[in-house]
Amino acid sequence: MLNWRRDPGYEQRMQKLRLETEQSRERTKQIEKEIEQIEKEIEQLRLENAREKALSALIRQRCFPAESSSIPPPATESDCRSSWS
Repeated sequence: MLNWRRDPGYEQRMQKLRLETEQSRERTKQIEKEIEQIEKEIEQLRLENAREKALSALIRQRCFPAESSSIPPPATESDCRSSWS
């Protein structure tokens, strides 16, 4: 015959483990929501950066046209042919 005694701390440890498991699940859900929000913000920043680049290009094109530049534009293929002709 076995001499079986109940572990007096078993129920407390199991309750603590259940609580920690539930807290871990809740924290995981919270982290997933934060990741989703960060991904949305990153996409917004990408769109804003693309818009800013496009606007900057337009500003440079209108405010600093190539013909007003003191630096000559790079030679194109047609320019090279005409100088050799």
